[in-house]
Amino acid sequence: MTIRNKIDKALEFLLVILMGSLVLDVVWQVTSRFIFKDPSSFTDELATFLLIWVGLAGATYVKGKNEHLAIDILHTKLSPRNLNHMMIFINLLVIAFALSVMVIGGIWLVYTRFVLGQLSAALQLPVGYVYIIVPISGLLMCYYAIDDIGLLIKKYKTLK
Repeated sequence: MTIRNKIDKALEFLLVILMGSLVLDVVWQVTSRFIFKDPSSFTDELATFLLIWVGLAGATYVKGKNEHLAIDILHTKLSPRNLNHMMIFINLLVIAFALSVMVIGGIWLVYTRFVLGQLSAALQLPVGYVYIIVPISGLLMCYYAIDDIGLLIKKYKTLK
């Protein structure tokens, strides 16, 4: 089993846990609000935090599977060699974005939240834990993009 497959399996497991927790949280929120007429104080905040994690971990997982949304007008017009070049360029752009915005910016965000001691209102959870998924997702996206570039370079050698 490759490192990529292990990361995929870990992300799949994490996403199943997060989505299950999100569903249970929202069901409890609706039940406590409309059936018991006593809304739970933490469910709204927890749903927001879980949605952040699901969104970023899901985006990372989809990047790893190369199943993200894409406009593929050029894909059909390019030769296999030029398509390969374009895919390498796209992955380089992904690395640049993930490193600059998600990893560097995410680390700064998490660090400042911990330094400021910012706690969430209802859960009293340090907000740094909520945002730690940003640099983690950025690093994993960089890994996937680097691995994809390696595969594309190998494929390019066969296209000659």
